[in-house]
Amino acid sequence: MLHISRTSEPWVVLVPYGEAEIQQQLSRLEAKGGRVHRFDSRDLMTEDGIYRSFAEVLRFPGYFGRNWDALVDCLDDLCAEVTGGVGVVGLISDADRLLEAEHFPLFVSVLCQGADRANSSVDLDGFPLDRPAIVERFVFEFHEFDREKVVRQIDQNDLAVTTGETFVAARLNPEKWR
Repeated sequence: MLHISRTSEPWVVLVPYGEAEIQQQLSRLEAKGGRVHRFDSRDLMTEDGIYRSFAEVLRFPGYFGRNWDALVDCLDDLCAEVTGGVGVVGLISDADRLLEAEHFPLFVSVLCQGADRANSSVDLDGFPLDRPAIVERFVFEFHEFDREKVVRQIDQNDLAVTTGETFVAARLNPEKWR
C-alpha cells in the first residue's frame, strides 16, 4: 500500500482517475491541515508552462529561475503557508496528455528530486536542516491508465519504478543518487 501522507518514498504516484485509496489519503492529509494543490495537465505541456504553473500554484518566490534545477530548489523550500506545515500533494489531473510529451520523463525525475529533498530532515551534505521534513508528493491521475505504458515512459536509470495493481510509483534510484 502507498502512503502519500508520510515522509517516505515513493515521491511520484501515477494512478487511475479517482483511485479510492489515494482519494482517502488526500482527504486525511487535508483534514490534518495539509494542502492538495491541483494542476491541470494542459498547463504542463511545455517546460515554460510547468515553470509558470508551479510558480503560480505553489507561490514560488520572485527569484525563481524558471529552469529544472530552480524547480527542484523551490520544491525543497516550500513554506508552511503552502504546505500547511503538515504537507503538500501536487495533484495533476488528466495526465494522459502528458504521457507522450518529450519532457515527461524529466518532469517526473525533477519532481522526485524536489520531493526527496523536501521529505528529508538533512541537507545534501547530511547536516540537519533548520526545519522538519515536510511531506511532499505528486500524484498523476489518468483517465485511461495503462500501467505498462506509464512504466515505459518514465523508466530511466535515475529512477526506481515500482508497480501495483492500481499504481505506478517512482522514487530516486539510490544507486544513482546516494
